[in-house]
Amino acid sequence: MNDDRFVLVPAREARAITVDPGRRFRVIDVEGGQVVDLFAFVAGDPGEYASAEHTRIWVNRLFPRVGEEFVTNRRRPILALEEDNSPGVHDMLCAACDPTRYELLGANEHASCQENLKRAMAELGHRAIEIPQPINLFMSVGVEPDGTLTWGPATTKAGDDVVFRSLLDCIVVASACPQDLNEINNFRPSSVGMELLPD
Repeated sequence: MNDDRFVLVPAREARAITVDPGRRFRVIDVEGGQVVDLFAFVAGDPGEYASAEHTRIWVNRLFPRVGEEFVTNRRRPILALEEDNSPGVHDMLCAACDPTRYELLGANEHASCQENLKRAMAELGHRAIEIPQPINLFMSVGVEPDGTLTWGPATTKAGDDVVFRSLLDCIVVASACPQDLNEINNFRPSSVGMELLPD
């Protein structure tokens, strides 16, 4: 199923692609109901990366709308959100799941987005990286008036996608979130895809 432009990300795993400045790519929920932890690092300096906390200030929102940008920890635009062919429910509040998170939930030796990211970047020669707060595509997290967070299952259908344009030379990593102990992936993690689009 993989070719020069399309990369399948199996359930509970991550894959990385390099994206030239100005190139468009899309992230696809292949089977529906699946959260994607998306990360983007500057290719020549992975110490600079897409930063959810800096982006929230940049756009003055919890998540950018189509036409707005994600910025790095150095406040430089790195990705632009060009299309959202999904219900438009995403999150930029939650950290990537990690081994400690699963241990606290009673699950040892559980795949996590943090370990997925580290593995994907190590395969490209980047073994010492920061773990940024991800762009949690398709993740349904609500904020109640009293500040309480609510969790719901991803509402995407098979084939729903989001299209970005890279604004810097970057490495993009997508993790098909392995969370199966709450409802965010409908208790059934599944595959996602990344596709480089024609110029």
